[in-house]
Amino acid sequence: MRYFSLFILFGFFIFLNSCKEEKTNSPNVIYILTDDLGYGDLSCYGQKKLVTPNIDRLANEGMLFTNHYSGNTVCSPSRAVLMTGQDPGHVHCRGNMPTEKMGALDSTMVTLPRLFKNAGYATGAFGKWGLGITSNEGEENPLTHGFDHFTGWKSQMIAHTYYPSSIVRDGQEIPLDSGTYVHDFIMEDAFNFIRESVKENKPFFCYIPTAIPHAAMHAPKELHEKWRKKLPEFDDKIGRYGAGPGEVCPPVQNPIAGFGAMMEHLDDQVGELLSLLEQMGIDDNTLVMFSSDNGSHHEGGHDPEYWDSNGPLRGHKRDMYEGGLRAPFLARWPNVIKQGTSSDLPSAFWDMLPTMADIIDQEKPVQTNGISFLPTLKGESGQEEHNYLYWEFRQGNHQFVKGKAIRLGDWKAVINYTRSSNEQSLPGEIELYDLSTDLGEEHNIADQHPEIIKKVESVLLNY
Repeated sequence: MRYFSLFILFGFFIFLNSCKEEKTNSPNVIYILTDDLGYGDLSCYGQKKLVTPNIDRLANEGMLFTNHYSGNTVCSPSRAVLMTGQDPGHVHCRGNMPTEKMGALDSTMVTLPRLFKNAGYATGAFGKWGLGITSNEGEENPLTHGFDHFTGWKSQMIAHTYYPSSIVRDGQEIPLDSGTYVHDFIMEDAFNFIRESVKENKPFFCYIPTAIPHAAMHAPKELHEKWRKKLPEFDDKIGRYGAGPGEVCPPVQNPIAGFGAMMEHLDDQVGELLSLLEQMGIDDNTLVMFSSDNGSHHEGGHDPEYWDSNGPLRGHKRDMYEGGLRAPFLARWPNVIKQGTSSDLPSAFWDMLPTMADIIDQEKPVQTNGISFLPTLKGESGQEEHNYLYWEFRQGNHQFVKGKAIRLGDWKAVINYTRSSNEQSLPGEIELYDLSTDLGEEHNIADQHPEIIKKVESVLLNY
């Protein structure tokens, strides 16, 4: 009996050890979401006036997507799509909402952080949430959706400045000394979260929705001065932007230089992140992804024309054209993703949730209409594809429809709306472009293809 008990105990320890080993082998996942970064703002996507060597490493050592799309053409709805896996025609939030509380996620859904939490992951978010106030007790916030830790701005409006009066850490609002450049504070918490997760031998999901390069062109002083010397011809230009109630958003001399400095700073930090993964011995078992919530902007003195921020694409943030919707997307996962590869698979933010479910062996949440692109990441055949991709953008206190778009193969249809005198959204004519020959959407060929217009009309007008 004694030997039998020892045998059972020994078997139990083997079982525990195998579970621990299986848990350790679960891939870590880092998702970096930039704010208003254009399709052409990275040197791996053709940027010529600045270089992003560390971000480019994600492409050189992983996969670069050429047909990836954000969840919408502005901040909040794009993030809502990313978190829920619902396309812009099904998600609750289709524009920046009149009150931030209205953007809060449904507590009954298995959102992206909850998916990881259910799989036993440590979870942390560091930056701009964009889906409600992050410090109000009893309200939906990052912690109520499965994040163990959150460090970032109190609200989306306050995230318009990099020098806020306070920061929120794990639901508690903490005052900051005047002049604190909050981005670096947030990134340090993200790096510490990774360190602590590794020490605790837990796989982790680290979501970094940085505010760079949104709106106010605030950068660390030394880097800003460096770029002012590079671009002195813009020193007479002053960039101005506003932040949330009671917050200071300092004006920026030479915001063109400010943008270059912001991008260099972010690129340096991606380099620090990759070095940290190597130092912690987890580089081979960590999937790092990088994207943007929508196209480039014209705010705070930023000049996307000077920087050629959207490359060959037409339009910017708030547009239904490719420049407002198409996003850079890079994925690096050593020993899984083949180095230096690219994919032209049409994919979008609502595909992220089912893809992550596949990667961490979780059931696909019922609300998502996304498709897993894990076969593409692995270089395998059998990748399922969307019948079409759909977007819908709303704006203002009454959330009037401003625009809709659909991509059907290489066809891209756009319909812009105007507001009538009795406060109704009125659709304009459907525009049609062939992206295979007209990536810049310069030639509206709707009148040449009535059969395609008929096919997309029912979706655009009745979704």
